[in-house]
Amino acid sequence: MTTPVTPVLEVRSLDTTLHTPDGRTLHVLHGIDLTIDAGECLGVVGESGSGKSVLARTVLGVHPRTTRATATGQVLLAGEDLLTATAARRAELLGTGIAMVHQDPMTSLNPVVRIADQVTESITNRRRLRRRERLRTAAELLAAVDVPDPARRARAYPHELSGGLRQRVGIAAALAGSPALLLADEPTTALDVTVQRTVLDLLDRHRETRGLATLLITHDIGLLYGRARRIAVMYGGRIVETGPTEAITEHPAHPYTAALLRSVPRVTGPLRRTLPAVAGSPPDLSRPQPGCPFAPRCERAEALCSTDAPPLHRAGAGHTTACHFPLTPSAALPAKAEETAV
Repeated sequence: MTTPVTPVLEVRSLDTTLHTPDGRTLHVLHGIDLTIDAGECLGVVGESGSGKSVLARTVLGVHPRTTRATATGQVLLAGEDLLTATAARRAELLGTGIAMVHQDPMTSLNPVVRIADQVTESITNRRRLRRRERLRTAAELLAAVDVPDPARRARAYPHELSGGLRQRVGIAAALAGSPALLLADEPTTALDVTVQRTVLDLLDRHRETRGLATLLITHDIGLLYGRARRIAVMYGGRIVETGPTEAITEHPAHPYTAALLRSVPRVTGPLRRTLPAVAGSPPDLSRPQPGCPFAPRCERAEALCSTDAPPLHRAGAGHTTACHFPLTPSAALPAKAEETAV
């Protein structure tokens, strides 16, 4: 009899509400369910405001200091519920059980602290390192993420490095504590295409060699092709479609997913063409509405979509969508994401 393998991350019925300093209450996440196994990359895609970053921050347990967050449901890290863990236990897991690569290397690093101290922070928080040992450890970690001349860069300050090198420093800092789960929140933001590919290849390499469970967040669905085994599409704080990457990119079942794929620029076809945009605006998270959150922008919406929450439909093996009227393969006709994959 085969013993079931416990996922590294399992999120069950997660709801997150943010209370802002100006008195607003934002219902950001609704009923999020997902799992990630060791060595697996799950891509989470959606436009700005869909709840992707709040999902990562809820899993990590870190929100802006000016915002109070409440979360219900379960966030299980190797079976341990992070939502009910004590503050001391969560602090213990940061960097060792779970780590994060932030989206902006220009601001995620402390400008007045040397690279060595930032890279080794998760280690020095648990045991004292002499200065020489800290520099040596930092240089080893920087070398592991292909930073040239790592011993010299370990003594540098962030402003002395390019954006691509700063992002590699962020990856080195995340890997320092040998975490089981890595959250990568749009790690290629503000980087040019060639540097984006280098950073993503680096994440792939360490995921495979270390058996890291990786949650890769992006707004570019084409970036996930060939990198994420599965994709979860988010809209209005909900996962509206999830499944194998190939199934979702070639046969999307939700109208929003199909719209995302149609808006991806392609390297083939006419030189002069207008990319189709999704009409309308994202939902107001401070005013939850009944029914499907995408209904006001959906060309296929009917009266039912504005009143009743859509059930989950099975669109294929491991492929589900939350839509009253899911697309058929012939109705979707998306642009193939592999033509733009980084």
